[in-house]
Amino acid sequence: MIRIILVEDNRTIREGLTVLINATEGLKCAANYRSCEDMLEHLSEDKPDLILMDIGLPGMSGIEGTKKVKEMQPEVLILVLSIYEDNDNIFEALCAGACGYLVKKTPPARLIEAINEAYNGGSPMSAHIARKVVNYFQDHVKQADKSGINLSDRERDILISLSKGNSYKMIADAQCISLDTVRYHIRNIYQKLQVHSQSEAVGKALRKGWI
Repeated sequence: MIRIILVEDNRTIREGLTVLINATEGLKCAANYRSCEDMLEHLSEDKPDLILMDIGLPGMSGIEGTKKVKEMQPEVLILVLSIYEDNDNIFEALCAGACGYLVKKTPPARLIEAINEAYNGGSPMSAHIARKVVNYFQDHVKQADKSGINLSDRERDILISLSKGNSYKMIADAQCISLDTVRYHIRNIYQKLQVHSQSEAVGKALRKGWI
């Protein structure tokens, strides 16, 4: 059972998502809150596996809330669900530790799919959000040489695949390599970028223009 917390200030959306999640086999809405402050106060007792996080919230923003959660419980997954589609919010959320980014017009079936993807190691993103990320990668490839970060073509391809939400198995199949080889390359990426997680790697590479 995947335990989920909702952080959403719109009551109608919050209640609708609660019903959707609890009506889905294998998912449970452990709690829902209208602010990050309320969520953080009860985080330890709620014991979530994943937080579905809005960005534009009263008081603390969802991006700042994501940072706080990662400081308190680094293992908790955070999936952003926001109306914002601009590059700054996308990249700041990823740098803060979000494992995926969806827009609020995401169909319910895709949202449920994304929750399961995130729980199983993926980084789900709405299609046009993923396109923004890929375009950003492509526009900044030339900056890699200036940065002193020497990613191989295979490592760059794997990092781009991670940013699109692909799981390790999907990457292995696409690259015609084993899962162990994928893990080997990802360890090298983490070492070169001096990060410790998938979301940190994607976020840092995007922000610095290293790939």
